[in-house]
Amino acid sequence: MTSPAVSSRDLPHPAREEIRLEGVLHALSDPLRLHIVRELATVGDELSCSHFDLPVTKSTTTHHFRVLRESGVIRQIYRGTAKMNGLRRDDLDGLFPGLLDALLDAAARQAVRLGGA
Repeated sequence: MTSPAVSSRDLPHPAREEIRLEGVLHALSDPLRLHIVRELATVGDELSCSHFDLPVTKSTTTHHFRVLRESGVIRQIYRGTAKMNGLRRDDLDGLFPGLLDALLDAAARQAVRLGGA
């Protein structure tokens, strides 16, 4: 039996058991990627790529979303022409209990300390 054809619009994501701690930490080590994750966590729902107003080029924005997706931090899916992004909180909390909340709390504290939001 062959697997169904994969659409060219289907994006590769690691399975839950393939998500590695070092990949997650690497993905969240970048300030822009951490900003994206903080916003997704705050909203608690999917957001389109165009929702994020990042101070970088479109290709750099695409790179940041790809790193987050390939590390297993976010899930991306096309809905019509929009690429929607959602935090893989259940997977991350199941694999690394408390890690995401601790990182988000630390990032919020740092933002306050440095005078940003």
